Amino acid sequence: MTIRIETKSGEFELAGISNGNILFSGLAQGLTLPYECATGTCGTCRARVMSGTVDIVWDAAPGFARLKRDKGDILMCQAHTKGDCVLRIPSDVGISERPRPRQFSGEITKTRLLTHDVVHFDVALDARMPFDAGQFVVLAAPGMAGGRAYSMVNYAPETDRLSFVVKKKPGGGFSQWMFGGAVQGSRLRVFGAVGKATFRPAVEANDLVIVAGGSGIAGMMSILECAIAAGHFERHRGRVYFGVRTLADGFYLSELSRFSIAAKGALTISLVLSHEPPLRDTHPEFPEIRLDTGFVHEAAARGLEAGAETALGFVAGPPPMVDGAIRVLLKDARIPARSIRYDKFG
Repeated sequence: MTIRIETKSGEFELAGISNGNILFSGLAQGLTLPYECATGTCGTCRARVMSGTVDIVWDAAPGFARLKRDKGDILMCQAHTKGDCVLRIPSDVGISERPRPRQFSGEITKTRLLTHDVVHFDVALDARMPFDAGQFVVLAAPGMAGGRAYSMVNYAPETDRLSFVVKKKPGGGFSQWMFGGAVQGSRLRVFGAVGKATFRPAVEANDLVIVAGGSGIAGMMSILECAIAAGHFERHRGRVYFGVRTLADGFYLSELSRFSIAAKGALTISLVLSHEPPLRDTHPEFPEIRLDTGFVHEAAARGLEAGAETALGFVAGPPPMVDGAIRVLLKDARIPARSIRYDKFG
């Protein structure tokens, strides 16, 4: 099967497709197709079917809400080919020179409960995966429709072991499965690495401002591990604002404390409590971690009043938190939009 893709920057062909996910097939062949979540939530991977037919895997995907389905609009991340077809994408598309994502298989090798509703898990892959700090993969579990996007917590330029964190959500199929029983040894399909909210210290000489809510800290842990390994904080500074509900909801605090110590004063970590006031200025077990109160983007606004115009801003978490944090980075810190990278969790 062949897919012809018409874009603002020219036409491309995807050949040798065998009833596969259109977005994943295009990314695997090096096309810079538009996407954000890659799981049907955001609607960014919009395309229009000009000829031919496709199968939609998840017909109720939230990203369809803004599409004109009666005119043939589809989400490429939810579309599988049935034969030759022509798609039109209202974006510029090119060929990437970066490592191309591909399909892996993996096995859950270890799980660790971090709080009452947050679990860490490790996946051993069947081959080594290259990735940039801040990227994510799409995981598909057996018997579960659709894929879920999770950022890597760990960092290595290339590795066959990935670490993730998942927060228990009411009605969340994957998270309920993770908390529902013995998942160690379960096999997963893994597509990656994908995502553009990345950090490459070899080419980015900037201070870092990180704002994360809840499990949004996952990709930020990878960024910080990468920065520490590269000696980034020997020359630059970093500020991290990590928002949780209460002191008991904080996790990865030992690792964050270790990062702060390794940075020798160049990295400040603030744990921001939205549902209880802190009883002291620093964490009782990890004095390197400051305590603050309110919503995490409000704490960032207070801490960034002096501005951080040349910094790189990284934001991850639920959409309202991400939107609030981006406004803070633009308005209070005066970081240019081109220097702000974010992941929204739908």
